[in-house]
Amino acid sequence: MARAAGAAGWWRPLLGTAVVLGGAIIATVAVLVGGEIAGAVLDRPRDAGGNLVWGGTGDTALALLSLALCIPVVLLAARWVQRRPAGTVSSVTGALRWRWLGLCLAVALPVSGAILGGSLLLPAPEGGGQEMTWAGLSPFLIGLATVCLLVPFQAAAEEYVFRGWLSQAVGAWFRSPWVAVTPQAVLFAAAHGWGTPWGFVDLVVFGLVAGLLTIRTGGLEAAIALHVLNNLFAMGFLAAIAGGLESDETAADMDGLMLAVDVPLVVLYAAVVLYLARRRGVRTRGLHPAERGYPVPGATTAPGRTP
Repeated sequence: MARAAGAAGWWRPLLGTAVVLGGAIIATVAVLVGGEIAGAVLDRPRDAGGNLVWGGTGDTALALLSLALCIPVVLLAARWVQRRPAGTVSSVTGALRWRWLGLCLAVALPVSGAILGGSLLLPAPEGGGQEMTWAGLSPFLIGLATVCLLVPFQAAAEEYVFRGWLSQAVGAWFRSPWVAVTPQAVLFAAAHGWGTPWGFVDLVVFGLVAGLLTIRTGGLEAAIALHVLNNLFAMGFLAAIAGGLESDETAADMDGLMLAVDVPLVVLYAAVVLYLARRRGVRTRGLHPAERGYPVPGATTAPGRTP
């Protein structure tokens, strides 16, 4: 898509990646500065190190917001550096296909529920896990509202960075799109930090499956759907536990038993989505570079059916 819809130049993916990285850093700094200003206005307390104390929900909101801001960063990099419609990062149609996204969400819903259910049924890891104490109605509702408001953008942002930008940036240099799948999956796992070998493997598998779905369905919708619901279920559950949102554990801390539950369910989701994509004739290819130009959202010149 970077080659078919964007301006020529082998250097553009490199420059664009630098812009995405720099933009992500600027977004993080902006959120931190905004937090400091808000903390001063609201007269929030500080800990012994001089850091503002927002509590689990507040700190989670700031972290999610800083990640969510990567979406406009990626879209602007595509537009400014590669000189292509920003929507071509989303799919081969030049826009996010909302009906297809809705169908993928319907498929991901029971899968994500089963993943959460499986994690609760498994025995606690050695050394014990976090004690599950009801957070209380008010903290739970505030935490849940925060999660529901920001997690969809945070999870989608990770897909735009890894399955969207990085896959297309690497893919612009190779004839086969499959060469781009592995680097983004490894970087995706590394971005979550090093927890356990099982957790790293699980994240790499998720990245590989999400990359496969992105190529085979021609867009980010399938990967976004599973990522969003996985995070919503997990973080929504943590919001119900006292101190749950204060935990710094991620999927990188997964143990071997959870890996055995998670991977088959993720693969099952991919199989169902690919089946539905074939049945519905979901478009997986854009225009050939020789045709020059690319249809903007809403154009009727592009061949194929868009769900």
